[in-house]
Amino acid sequence: MVDLCSVDVGGVRLVYEVSGPPDAVPLVLLHALGEDATDWEAVVPVLARSRRVYALDLRGHGRSDWPGEYSLELMQADVLGCLDVLGLGTVDLIGHSMGGIVAYLLAEDHPQRVRRLVLEDVPLPRPREQTTPTRPAGDLTFDWEMVLAVRRQIDAPDPRWLERLSDITAETLVVAGGPRSHVPQDGIAELARRIPGGRVVTIPVGHLIHHTAPEAFTEVVSAFLLTEEEARPARRP
Repeated sequence: MVDLCSVDVGGVRLVYEVSGPPDAVPLVLLHALGEDATDWEAVVPVLARSRRVYALDLRGHGRSDWPGEYSLELMQADVLGCLDVLGLGTVDLIGHSMGGIVAYLLAEDHPQRVRRLVLEDVPLPRPREQTTPTRPAGDLTFDWEMVLAVRRQIDAPDPRWLERLSDITAETLVVAGGPRSHVPQDGIAELARRIPGGRVVTIPVGHLIHHTAPEAFTEVVSAFLLTEEEARPARRP
């Protein structure tokens, strides 16, 4: 069963979906640009078997507030504030694409709050050619001003983001989409190298790994998230 809840963080209402055993290890899911918590529907039932799963709508997305002020740092602060309000100390964290940037910023600035980190097809923070995206027609489920603000940051990232990847202490799994992804895969490999102990697994289905190959994604991620106690074979009576 998935429950829909919300919290107030600094005057911004953040909506999240929660499922899984209440006493299980908390697992936080951060979606890509223009998506929301429902983007994880294909994988949440499996992940929630052994984790208390919190899937957020980041600011400017879905059912959370669209406050008009946007940056990846503000999204990171929102996530941290949400953890504080919910009383979640150390969590496991999965971020896809833009959500992965928010996730590694949190792991850089607050390493004590992230136990294990999964980055799904997340670009390396290096400058790239700047382009102006075209607004889709019709009503949107996200704030277009948010897209413009975030794309500017992704195109011209703060150099400290790259430098501080080495500050991450969480065990880190980088899941790459392979040659079918639009994200440069050599950059994803470098991202993993710069994180101490980071490792890469490639599921060659393109950028939308958890959508296109949910079984392969949950198998790899679930194995990575296992605690030592969970991985230990049960003793015979």
